Amino acid sequence: MTTLQLTITARAPLAIGRQKPGGSISEAQTYIPGSVIRGAIAGKMLRQVAANETPGETTDLAQPGGDFERLFTTEDAAVFSNAYPSLQGQPALVLPATAVSSKTSPGFRSEKGGNEGVFDTLIDGFCAEGHGYPYEPSCLNGDRAEPYSQFYTIENGRYQTQSVDTRLLTRVGINRRRATAQEQVLYSIEVINETQGKAGQPTIFSSSIALEDATLASQLATYLEQQQWRLGGSASRGLGKVDIQVSEPSSIAPVATRIEAFNHELRKRWQQWGEAYGGTQDLPSDRQFFTLDLQSDAILTEQWRRTTVVSPAMLCQMAGIGDDQLQLHSVYSSYDYCSGWNAAWGLMKDVELVTQRGAVYLWSTSQLDQWISPLAELEIKGVGERTPEGFGQVKVCDQFHQVFREAAV
Repeated sequence: MTTLQLTITARAPLAIGRQKPGGSISEAQTYIPGSVIRGAIAGKMLRQVAANETPGETTDLAQPGGDFERLFTTEDAAVFSNAYPSLQGQPALVLPATAVSSKTSPGFRSEKGGNEGVFDTLIDGFCAEGHGYPYEPSCLNGDRAEPYSQFYTIENGRYQTQSVDTRLLTRVGINRRRATAQEQVLYSIEVINETQGKAGQPTIFSSSIALEDATLASQLATYLEQQQWRLGGSASRGLGKVDIQVSEPSSIAPVATRIEAFNHELRKRWQQWGEAYGGTQDLPSDRQFFTLDLQSDAILTEQWRRTTVVSPAMLCQMAGIGDDQLQLHSVYSSYDYCSGWNAAWGLMKDVELVTQRGAVYLWSTSQLDQWISPLAELEIKGVGERTPEGFGQVKVCDQFHQVFREAAV
Protein backbone atom coordinates (compact mmCIF):
# COMPACT_ATOMS: atom_id res chain seq x y z
CA MET A 1 0.00 0.00 0.00
CA THR A 2 1.36 3.42 -1.01
CA THR A 3 0.35 6.56 0.87
CA LEU A 4 0.56 10.12 -0.46
CA GLN A 5 0.71 12.90 2.12
CA LEU A 6 -1.19 16.00 0.96
CA THR A 7 -0.63 19.55 2.18
CA ILE A 8 -3.56 21.73 1.12
CA THR A 9 -3.07 25.51 1.36
CA ALA A 10 -6.11 27.76 0.96
CA ARG A 11 -5.70 30.67 -1.48
CA ALA A 12 -9.31 31.81 -1.25
CA PRO A 13 -12.20 31.33 1.19
CA LEU A 14 -13.50 27.75 1.27
CA ALA A 15 -17.24 27.05 1.20
CA ILE A 16 -17.22 23.54 2.65
CA GLY A 17 -20.87 23.40 3.60
CA ARG A 18 -22.57 21.13 6.09
CA GLN A 19 -26.34 21.35 5.98
CA LYS A 20 -28.00 19.56 8.85
CA PRO A 21 -30.87 17.31 7.76
CA GLY A 22 -34.14 19.22 8.01
CA GLY A 23 -32.39 22.56 8.44
CA SER A 24 -32.29 25.61 6.17
CA ILE A 25 -28.89 26.98 7.22
CA SER A 26 -25.68 25.72 5.63
CA GLU A 27 -22.85 25.77 8.14
CA ALA A 28 -19.18 25.64 7.22
CA GLN A 29 -17.22 22.53 8.11
CA THR A 30 -14.12 22.91 10.24
CA TYR A 31 -12.20 20.56 7.93
CA ILE A 32 -12.28 19.30 4.34
CA PRO A 33 -14.02 15.92 4.07
CA GLY A 34 -12.33 13.21 2.03
CA SER A 35 -15.43 13.05 -0.18
CA VAL A 36 -14.87 16.68 -1.22
CA ILE A 37 -11.26 15.99 -2.25
CA ARG A 38 -12.28 12.78 -4.01
CA GLY A 39 -15.15 14.49 -5.84
CA ALA A 40 -12.99 17.42 -6.96
CA ILE A 41 -10.36 15.11 -8.48
CA ALA A 42 -12.88 12.83 -10.16
CA GLY A 43 -14.89 15.77 -11.48
CA LYS A 44 -11.87 17.44 -13.05
CA MET A 45 -10.81 14.20 -14.75
CA LEU A 46 -14.27 13.65 -16.22
CA ARG A 47 -14.50 17.25 -17.44
CA GLN A 48 -11.12 16.92 -19.14
CA VAL A 49 -12.27 13.76 -20.90
CA ALA A 50 -15.45 15.50 -22.04
CA ALA A 51 -13.38 18.41 -23.39
CA ASN A 52 -10.83 16.03 -24.99
CA GLU A 53 -8.03 17.57 -22.94
CA THR A 54 -4.84 15.84 -21.90
CA PRO A 55 -4.69 15.85 -18.08
CA GLY A 56 -0.92 15.62 -17.94
CA GLU A 57 2.16 14.79 -19.94
CA THR A 58 2.88 11.47 -18.22
CA THR A 59 -0.49 10.12 -17.20
CA ASP A 60 -3.81 8.91 -18.60
CA LEU A 61 -5.64 9.14 -15.28
CA ALA A 62 -8.67 10.81 -16.83
CA GLN A 63 -9.49 7.92 -19.15
CA PRO A 64 -12.57 5.99 -17.94
CA GLY A 65 -12.18 2.25 -18.06
CA GLY A 66 -8.57 2.39 -16.99
CA ASP A 67 -6.86 4.20 -14.16
CA PHE A 68 -10.00 6.20 -13.40
CA GLU A 69 -11.88 3.05 -12.43
CA ARG A 70 -8.94 1.82 -10.36
CA LEU A 71 -8.97 5.09 -8.46
CA PHE A 72 -12.67 5.49 -7.81
CA THR A 73 -14.92 2.52 -8.60
CA THR A 74 -13.18 -0.80 -7.91
CA GLU A 75 -13.20 -2.68 -4.63
CA ASP A 76 -9.62 -1.61 -3.90
CA ALA A 77 -10.23 2.03 -4.85
CA ALA A 78 -8.05 4.77 -3.41
CA VAL A 79 -8.87 5.88 0.13
CA PHE A 80 -9.15 9.67 0.51
CA SER A 81 -8.74 10.75 4.12
CA ASN A 82 -10.26 13.89 5.61
CA ALA A 83 -8.06 17.00 5.55
CA TYR A 84 -7.77 18.45 9.07
CA PRO A 85 -6.33 21.85 10.08
CA SER A 86 -2.59 21.59 10.39
CA LEU A 87 0.60 23.57 10.90
CA GLN A 88 3.08 23.69 8.03
CA GLY A 89 1.79 20.42 6.64
CA GLN A 90 2.33 18.39 9.81
CA PRO A 91 -0.03 15.41 10.26
CA ALA A 92 -3.18 16.55 12.07
CA LEU A 93 -4.52 14.27 14.80
CA VAL A 94 -7.90 13.83 16.50
CA LEU A 95 -8.19 13.77 20.28
CA PRO A 96 -9.93 10.61 21.53
CA ALA A 97 -13.32 10.90 23.23
CA THR A 98 -11.62 9.92 26.50
CA ALA A 99 -9.51 13.12 26.52
CA VAL A 100 -10.53 15.70 29.13
CA SER A 101 -9.42 19.14 30.27
CA SER A 102 -10.28 21.69 32.95
CA LYS A 103 -13.76 23.20 32.74
CA THR A 104 -12.53 26.66 33.76
CA SER A 105 -9.28 26.81 31.75
CA PRO A 106 -9.37 24.14 29.04
CA GLY A 107 -6.62 23.55 26.52
CA PHE A 108 -3.10 22.30 26.14
CA ARG A 109 -0.40 23.71 28.35
CA SER A 110 1.48 26.59 26.76
CA GLU A 111 4.73 28.40 27.45
CA LYS A 112 2.75 31.34 28.82
CA GLY A 113 0.75 29.08 31.16
CA GLY A 114 -2.89 29.66 32.05
CA ASN A 115 -4.26 26.25 31.01
CA GLU A 116 -4.37 23.12 33.13
CA GLY A 117 -3.57 20.88 30.19
CA VAL A 118 -5.26 17.87 28.59
CA PHE A 119 -5.04 14.24 29.69
CA ASP A 120 -6.65 10.90 28.89
CA THR A 121 -8.96 8.85 31.10
CA LEU A 122 -9.31 5.51 29.28
CA ILE A 123 -6.73 3.49 31.21
CA ASP A 124 -7.51 5.02 34.62
CA GLY A 125 -11.24 4.52 34.07
CA PHE A 126 -10.71 0.88 33.14
CA CYS A 127 -8.46 0.26 36.16
CA ALA A 128 -10.85 1.96 38.57
CA GLU A 129 -13.82 -0.03 37.31
CA GLY A 130 -11.80 -3.23 37.41
CA HIS A 131 -10.96 -2.66 41.09
CA GLY A 132 -14.58 -1.78 41.91
CA TYR A 133 -14.21 1.97 42.42
CA PRO A 134 -16.01 4.87 40.72
CA TYR A 135 -13.84 7.15 38.61
CA GLU A 136 -14.57 10.87 38.33
CA PRO A 137 -11.63 12.61 36.61
CA SER A 138 -10.45 15.95 37.89
CA CYS A 139 -7.41 18.16 37.37
CA LEU A 140 -4.53 18.28 39.83
CA ASN A 141 -5.72 21.64 41.15
CA GLY A 142 -9.18 20.21 41.84
CA ASP A 143 -10.94 21.73 38.82
CA ARG A 144 -13.68 19.66 37.26
CA ALA A 145 -12.53 17.91 34.06
CA GLU A 146 -14.80 17.75 31.04
CA PRO A 147 -14.44 16.13 27.60
CA TYR A 148 -12.16 18.09 25.29
CA SER A 149 -12.46 17.52 21.54
CA GLN A 150 -10.04 19.22 19.13
CA PHE A 151 -7.66 18.70 16.27
CA TYR A 152 -4.03 18.96 17.30
CA THR A 153 -0.45 18.68 16.13
CA ILE A 154 2.78 17.81 17.93
CA GLU A 155 5.90 19.86 17.24
CA ASN A 156 9.08 19.13 19.17
CA GLY A 157 7.03 17.46 21.90
CA ARG A 158 4.68 20.44 22.22
CA TYR A 159 0.96 19.89 21.72
CA GLN A 160 -0.94 22.61 19.84
CA THR A 161 -4.65 22.91 19.12
CA GLN A 162 -5.47 23.45 15.45
CA SER A 163 -8.67 25.12 14.29
CA VAL A 164 -9.94 27.40 11.54
CA ASP A 165 -11.62 30.81 11.53
CA THR A 166 -14.87 31.32 9.61
CA ARG A 167 -16.83 34.30 8.38
CA LEU A 168 -20.05 35.10 6.52
CA LEU A 169 -19.94 36.36 2.95
CA THR A 170 -23.08 38.20 1.82
CA ARG A 171 -24.02 37.92 -1.83
CA VAL A 172 -26.80 39.34 -4.03
CA GLY A 173 -29.00 37.23 -6.25
CA ILE A 174 -28.84 37.68 -10.03
CA ASN A 175 -31.85 38.08 -12.28
CA ARG A 176 -31.29 35.46 -14.96
CA ARG A 177 -33.29 37.34 -17.61
CA ARG A 178 -31.64 40.74 -17.20
CA ALA A 179 -28.28 39.45 -15.83
CA THR A 180 -28.40 42.18 -13.18
CA ALA A 181 -28.80 42.25 -9.41
CA GLN A 182 -32.22 41.08 -8.27
CA GLU A 183 -33.97 43.31 -5.80
CA GLN A 184 -34.62 41.95 -2.28
CA VAL A 185 -32.54 38.82 -2.90
CA LEU A 186 -29.60 38.57 -0.53
CA TYR A 187 -27.97 35.45 0.87
CA SER A 188 -24.98 34.64 3.05
CA ILE A 189 -22.40 31.86 2.79
CA GLU A 190 -20.33 30.77 5.76
CA VAL A 191 -16.77 30.11 4.64
CA ILE A 192 -13.42 29.09 6.09
CA ASN A 193 -11.00 32.02 6.06
CA GLU A 194 -8.00 31.71 3.77
CA THR A 195 -5.81 33.15 6.56
CA GLN A 196 -5.75 32.54 10.29
CA GLY A 197 -5.04 34.81 13.24
CA LYS A 198 -3.79 38.38 13.36
CA ALA A 199 -0.54 37.42 11.66
CA GLY A 200 -2.45 36.31 8.57
CA GLN A 201 -0.89 32.86 8.32
CA PRO A 202 -2.31 30.81 5.43
CA THR A 203 -4.89 28.17 6.28
CA ILE A 204 -3.28 24.74 5.90
CA PHE A 205 -4.85 21.29 5.95
CA SER A 206 -3.21 17.86 6.10
CA SER A 207 -4.63 14.80 4.36
CA SER A 208 -3.55 11.57 2.69
CA ILE A 209 -4.47 9.23 -0.15
CA ALA A 210 -3.78 5.48 0.07
CA LEU A 211 -3.48 3.37 -3.09
CA GLU A 212 -2.64 -0.26 -3.81
CA ASP A 213 -0.59 0.43 -6.95
CA ALA A 214 2.69 2.33 -6.46
CA THR A 215 2.87 3.28 -10.15
CA LEU A 216 -0.63 4.69 -10.08
CA ALA A 217 0.24 6.60 -6.90
CA SER A 218 3.21 8.21 -8.65
CA GLN A 219 1.02 9.22 -11.59
CA LEU A 220 -1.60 10.67 -9.28
CA ALA A 221 1.03 12.68 -7.37
CA THR A 222 2.24 14.20 -10.65
CA TYR A 223 -1.34 14.95 -11.73
CA LEU A 224 -2.23 16.65 -8.42
CA GLU A 225 0.74 19.02 -8.61
CA GLN A 226 0.18 19.87 -12.30
CA GLN A 227 -3.43 20.99 -11.96
CA GLN A 228 -5.17 24.00 -10.43
CA TRP A 229 -7.72 23.02 -7.82
CA ARG A 230 -10.90 24.38 -6.28
CA LEU A 231 -12.58 22.60 -3.38
CA GLY A 232 -16.08 23.05 -2.05
CA GLY A 233 -18.99 25.10 -3.33
CA SER A 234 -19.32 28.48 -5.04
CA ALA A 235 -16.25 27.88 -7.20
CA SER A 236 -17.76 30.06 -9.97
CA ARG A 237 -17.86 32.94 -7.45
CA GLY A 238 -14.13 32.79 -6.85
CA LEU A 239 -14.16 30.57 -3.78
CA GLY A 240 -12.34 27.33 -3.07
CA LYS A 241 -8.94 27.93 -4.71
CA VAL A 242 -6.21 25.82 -3.09
CA ASP A 243 -2.66 24.64 -3.70
CA ILE A 244 -1.88 20.94 -3.21
CA GLN A 245 1.62 19.64 -2.49
CA VAL A 246 2.40 15.93 -2.31
CA SER A 247 5.10 14.49 -0.05
CA GLU A 248 6.17 11.30 1.66
CA PRO A 249 4.08 10.43 4.75
CA SER A 250 5.56 10.94 8.20
CA SER A 251 6.76 7.77 9.85
CA ILE A 252 4.77 6.48 12.82
CA ALA A 253 5.40 3.63 15.22
CA PRO A 254 4.31 0.20 13.91
CA VAL A 255 1.06 -1.27 15.23
CA ALA A 256 2.88 -3.97 17.21
CA THR A 257 5.07 -1.38 18.96
CA ARG A 258 2.08 0.78 19.91
CA ILE A 259 0.15 -2.22 21.27
CA GLU A 260 3.15 -3.30 23.34
CA ALA A 261 3.60 0.19 24.80
CA PHE A 262 -0.13 0.44 25.57
CA ASN A 263 -0.17 -2.89 27.41
CA HIS A 264 2.94 -1.96 29.39
CA GLU A 265 1.31 1.26 30.65
CA LEU A 266 -2.04 -0.45 31.27
CA ARG A 267 -0.55 -3.16 33.47
CA LYS A 268 1.68 -0.67 35.26
CA ARG A 269 -1.33 1.56 35.99
CA TRP A 270 -3.42 -1.44 37.09
CA GLN A 271 -0.78 -2.32 39.66
CA GLN A 272 -0.65 1.26 40.95
CA TRP A 273 -4.42 1.33 41.41
CA GLY A 274 -4.26 -1.99 43.26
CA GLU A 275 -1.55 -0.73 45.59
CA ALA A 276 -3.45 2.49 46.29
CA TYR A 277 -6.79 0.82 47.06
CA GLY A 278 -5.71 -2.58 48.30
CA GLY A 279 -6.79 -4.50 45.24
CA THR A 280 -5.50 -8.04 44.85
CA GLN A 281 -6.92 -9.00 41.46
CA ASP A 282 -4.38 -9.17 38.63
CA LEU A 283 -4.96 -8.81 34.92
CA PRO A 284 -4.89 -12.14 33.07
CA SER A 285 -1.34 -12.63 31.83
CA ASP A 286 -2.49 -14.35 28.63
CA ARG A 287 -4.65 -11.46 27.43
CA GLN A 288 -3.38 -8.46 25.48
CA PHE A 289 -5.31 -5.20 25.14
CA PHE A 290 -5.63 -2.79 22.23
CA THR A 291 -7.84 0.13 21.22
CA LEU A 292 -9.52 1.31 18.04
CA ASP A 293 -9.73 5.10 17.84
CA LEU A 294 -11.89 6.69 15.13
CA GLN A 295 -10.01 9.42 13.29
CA SER A 296 -13.08 10.32 11.22
CA ASP A 297 -16.83 9.79 11.33
CA ALA A 298 -17.80 6.19 10.58
CA ILE A 299 -20.91 4.60 9.06
CA LEU A 300 -21.32 1.32 10.96
CA THR A 301 -23.91 -1.36 10.20
CA GLU A 302 -24.70 -4.60 12.00
CA GLN A 303 -27.37 -6.91 10.65
CA TRP A 304 -28.70 -4.15 8.35
CA ARG A 305 -29.12 -1.71 11.22
CA ARG A 306 -27.09 1.40 11.98
CA THR A 307 -25.04 1.27 15.17
CA THR A 308 -22.38 3.28 17.00
CA VAL A 309 -20.68 0.24 18.56
CA VAL A 310 -18.20 -2.06 16.83
CA SER A 311 -19.14 -5.47 18.22
CA PRO A 312 -16.67 -8.38 18.40
CA ALA A 313 -18.48 -10.08 15.52
CA MET A 314 -18.21 -6.92 13.40
CA LEU A 315 -14.50 -6.48 14.07
CA CYS A 316 -13.77 -10.12 13.29
CA GLN A 317 -15.66 -9.80 10.02
CA MET A 318 -13.84 -6.56 9.09
CA ALA A 319 -10.46 -8.14 9.85
CA GLY A 320 -11.30 -11.51 8.31
CA ILE A 321 -10.45 -13.35 11.54
CA GLY A 322 -12.35 -15.88 13.60
CA ASP A 323 -11.48 -15.10 17.23
CA ASP A 324 -13.93 -16.34 19.87
CA GLN A 325 -11.63 -14.93 22.58
CA LEU A 326 -12.06 -11.31 21.46
CA GLN A 327 -13.71 -9.21 24.17
CA LEU A 328 -14.99 -5.62 24.12
CA HIS A 329 -14.40 -3.89 27.46
CA SER A 330 -15.20 -0.18 27.01
CA VAL A 331 -16.97 2.01 24.46
CA TYR A 332 -16.88 5.80 24.25
CA SER A 333 -18.91 6.98 21.27
CA SER A 334 -21.62 9.39 20.17
CA TYR A 335 -23.62 9.86 16.99
CA ASP A 336 -24.60 12.49 14.46
CA TYR A 337 -26.26 12.71 11.06
CA CYS A 338 -24.67 13.66 7.76
CA SER A 339 -25.72 14.11 4.17
CA GLY A 340 -24.15 15.67 1.10
CA TRP A 341 -24.39 16.33 -2.60
CA ASN A 342 -23.41 13.84 -5.31
CA ALA A 343 -22.13 15.92 -8.22
CA ALA A 344 -22.02 12.95 -10.59
CA TRP A 345 -25.68 12.10 -10.05
CA GLY A 346 -26.91 15.63 -9.41
CA LEU A 347 -28.76 14.39 -6.33
CA MET A 348 -28.62 14.67 -2.56
CA LYS A 349 -26.90 11.79 -0.79
CA ASP A 350 -28.85 9.74 1.72
CA VAL A 351 -28.94 10.96 5.30
CA GLU A 352 -26.61 8.69 7.26
CA LEU A 353 -26.32 7.98 10.97
CA VAL A 354 -22.61 8.30 11.73
CA THR A 355 -20.45 7.50 14.73
CA GLN A 356 -18.52 10.67 15.46
CA ARG A 357 -14.76 10.87 15.16
CA GLY A 358 -12.83 10.38 18.39
CA ALA A 359 -14.83 7.29 19.42
CA VAL A 360 -12.76 4.79 21.43
CA TYR A 361 -13.17 1.01 21.71
CA LEU A 362 -11.08 -1.02 24.18
CA TRP A 363 -10.52 -4.70 23.32
CA SER A 364 -8.61 -7.68 24.63
CA THR A 365 -7.69 -11.04 23.12
CA SER A 366 -5.52 -14.04 23.89
CA GLN A 367 -4.61 -14.39 20.20
CA LEU A 368 -2.93 -11.06 19.52
CA ASP A 369 -0.39 -12.34 16.99
CA GLN A 370 -3.03 -12.97 14.36
CA TRP A 371 -4.44 -9.45 14.81
CA ILE A 372 -1.30 -7.39 14.13
CA SER A 373 -1.41 -7.51 10.33
CA PRO A 374 -5.23 -7.09 9.97
CA LEU A 375 -5.21 -4.10 12.36
CA ALA A 376 -2.46 -2.45 10.34
CA GLU A 377 -4.58 -2.95 7.21
CA LEU A 378 -7.67 -1.50 8.92
CA GLU A 379 -5.65 1.64 9.70
CA ILE A 380 -5.19 2.15 5.96
CA LYS A 381 -8.55 1.02 4.57
CA GLY A 382 -10.84 2.02 7.45
CA VAL A 383 -13.94 0.40 8.93
CA GLY A 384 -17.61 0.54 8.00
CA GLU A 385 -19.12 1.92 4.80
CA ARG A 386 -17.92 4.56 2.29
CA THR A 387 -14.32 4.31 3.48
CA PRO A 388 -12.90 5.61 0.13
CA GLU A 389 -14.61 8.93 0.96
CA GLY A 390 -12.77 9.26 4.28
CA PHE A 391 -15.31 7.62 6.58
CA GLY A 392 -14.19 5.08 9.17
CA GLN A 393 -10.49 5.98 9.43
CA VAL A 394 -9.03 4.40 12.59
CA LYS A 395 -5.84 4.38 14.62
CA VAL A 396 -4.77 1.47 16.81
CA CYS A 397 -3.61 2.31 20.34
CA ASP A 398 -3.40 6.09 20.04
CA GLN A 399 -0.36 7.25 22.02
CA PHE A 400 -2.50 9.93 23.70
CA HIS A 401 -4.04 7.20 25.89
CA GLN A 402 -0.71 7.18 27.74
CA VAL A 403 -1.02 10.84 28.80
CA PHE A 404 -2.15 10.64 32.43
CA ARG A 405 -3.57 13.17 34.87
CA GLU A 406 -0.30 13.92 36.68
CA ALA A 407 1.47 14.60 33.36
CA ALA A 408 -1.19 16.56 31.46
CA VAL A 409 0.11 18.18 28.29
